[in-house]
Amino acid sequence: MSSVSDVVSNLRQSFNSGLTKSIVWRRRQLHALLRLIDENSDDIAEALRKDLNKCEFESFLFEIDFTRNDIVNHLNNLSKWTKPTPVKKTLFFIADSCFIKPDPFGVVLIIGAWNYPFQIILLPLVGAISAGNCVVLKPSEYAASSADLMCKLVSKYLDPECIQLILGGVPETTEILKQRFDYIFYTGNSEVGKIVMSAAAENLTPVTLELGGKNPAYVDWNCNLQTVANRLLWGKGSNAGQTCIAPDYIMCPQEVQAPLVEALKQSVSHFYGDNVGKSECYGRIINKRHFKRLQAILESKTPAFGGEMNEEEKFITPTVLTDVKPTDLIMKEEIFGPILPIMIVESPQEAIDYVNSREKALAVYVFSNDKGLVKKFVSETSSGGVCINDCILHTALETLPFGGVGYSGMGSYHGKFTFDTFSHKKAVMWRTMGMEFLNTLRYPPFTNTNAEMIRRFTKKSLKNSKTSFVFPLCAVVFLIGALSIAFFKYL
Repeated sequence: MSSVSDVVSNLRQSFNSGLTKSIVWRRRQLHALLRLIDENSDDIAEALRKDLNKCEFESFLFEIDFTRNDIVNHLNNLSKWTKPTPVKKTLFFIADSCFIKPDPFGVVLIIGAWNYPFQIILLPLVGAISAGNCVVLKPSEYAASSADLMCKLVSKYLDPECIQLILGGVPETTEILKQRFDYIFYTGNSEVGKIVMSAAAENLTPVTLELGGKNPAYVDWNCNLQTVANRLLWGKGSNAGQTCIAPDYIMCPQEVQAPLVEALKQSVSHFYGDNVGKSECYGRIINKRHFKRLQAILESKTPAFGGEMNEEEKFITPTVLTDVKPTDLIMKEEIFGPILPIMIVESPQEAIDYVNSREKALAVYVFSNDKGLVKKFVSETSSGGVCINDCILHTALETLPFGGVGYSGMGSYHGKFTFDTFSHKKAVMWRTMGMEFLNTLRYPPFTNTNAEMIRRFTKKSLKNSKTSFVFPLCAVVFLIGALSIAFFKYL
């Protein structure tokens, strides 16, 4: 632990040397990260199998290829993203060069989670490198095989002067959070998120918190329920429900519940066969502690179907609970497992009111063919994101930001949004040293004439159809007049 401060200190020296600000360095590290994935994809998949029993398909879809494509996207756009962005100017600054320059923060900390142990730590790393930062990585100790492999690969492929990975549990993380960072990116639960934010506040360090929440799914009566069931079960069954954006509970009218349950049964059988435990496509709970937490939830309700458990294998079948009440234990906290409760609502408005009465979710899912109802959910609920007639897939589009709001987090990333997250938008104004006579209007001694001229020169007017074409001409005439007066005054 005594070396943690040394690690951060050495990284800060590297950043202050200017090494990471070089576009050449950034590209070299991104290419190295690409090789890390391409040359070790089988080992990564095997580590995920050991930690979570992830099948190869899920490992490549959600972690390996997902991360690889993000790296390629950054490499393809890095030159454009790092260029200064010109801004619109008023006439007062028309002769000046005004732009926004993306600057790296410095030394940043990325704390990963265990449910997607490669994707969740590598995606932020891609953006941190693209933006030109030095990085400390802290993977979750719960996914031990993935963390050990990550440690070996990072030290082998990436620049050790600028990127370091630290293994360990709570004591090591506590020690890391005592250090001063320029940015902290945390993925995990809201309780630890509070601890991270509190530690960051000591040094006024900005943070991105990617948390979770109870993500609702509303199912309307006018849907093809088998399609709905397939998509809901895919979102809930992936990684055995251990996904922060998995649907956490379903709301539907009474007449929808029974046929939806039957459709979900069909989906389970189709996806995993009659014996889910023998399916190669179904994962396991991360550890015994989380298994017992889920077991306690299931003991409080009788499942409509599912509910089979094996503690030794950390296995729980996809389980549906019906006629769940808001006061039930399962509706108190995020489930983070393969259990899907269904709660009856009498109307879409009741569902909206219930969603708004709780902490803000990371995602809201709406299944309906009624465009007006969908727009009502989108406009009248607040969440990190909304996906209509499907689950999870809104996070796969790199041009959409992924992040939470309120208890589900703050800040966003994916694609360019990750680059923006790890970049300070520095405002730059580059003025000319000439035409000093114009500045006499703002220098003391102040006069009423000067004040009136400046006010007329800088005062904005509301646009309307009658003045939109006249304003530019008036502005030019005024500018000529102001320059003439200032010039003669200067003489």
